[in-house]
Amino acid sequence: MKVVLLIFVSFVLAFSSEYRYRKYEHVKNFYKPLVHKTIELSLKYNMPPAGILALAGVESGYGRGYIARISGNILSLGTNKGEKELPPLYLPNIKEPYQIIYNPKEIAKYKKSELKYKKRAKSRKKDYRPTPYAGTANNLAYFNNHPKDRLKANLTCIEDFCKVWISSKNRFKVFKKARKDLDEIVKQKGKDALFSEKTSKDFINNIGGKKNSFNYRKTWPKKVIQVMDNVGLVELVKDIKNGKTFDEAWN
Repeated sequence: MKVVLLIFVSFVLAFSSEYRYRKYEHVKNFYKPLVHKTIELSLKYNMPPAGILALAGVESGYGRGYIARISGNILSLGTNKGEKELPPLYLPNIKEPYQIIYNPKEIAKYKKSELKYKKRAKSRKKDYRPTPYAGTANNLAYFNNHPKDRLKANLTCIEDFCKVWISSKNRFKVFKKARKDLDEIVKQKGKDALFSEKTSKDFINNIGGKKNSFNYRKTWPKKVIQVMDNVGLVELVKDIKNGKTFDEAWN
């Protein structure tokens, strides 16, 4: 009886640890509103949805980074000509746990002695807040008070990445090549190939870890792939594409 119980427990532990980041509520809350539309955009623009979602998780800290929270820019996209970027900001932080605070309602909860103000450098990231707030230090908590607009901004950011960044018109060779490669994969194997683990991992490795790429750090592709594997994003997007609800696929 003890042997059977031990085998069962070992099986449960192995199964539950396969996608070990799914136990975190903030990870689930980040991906739940994004997945369906990201799949739609991926099919439209020939992009691997699991790769995009993994990249968004890394770049935004699952939506918790202060730049992502203020600007709606969950992919850390830079600006193109005529676009508004998040300006330098003078914001406080608390020490334990370390957190940069920008919402006046949150700031008011602390004593002045508990806060340390610091000028944050220009982010050079596109600001997806609406006019007249985009590109200014005004109404930094706009998306906190308008969650539907925040989701719209997050999805616009994803579409910009699919349409503008991974494009044959991009001035950087790495993004042009990524577009050519993905279109060729779809031409040869069909759009189902966009949901494969290999396509997703090849895409991440191709756009990062080198000069003039999305992120020049050699560790960056490994970090994104680690998130993709530990959240189980390849299986998640396949399950949802095949008709499961988010909760059914997640659980």
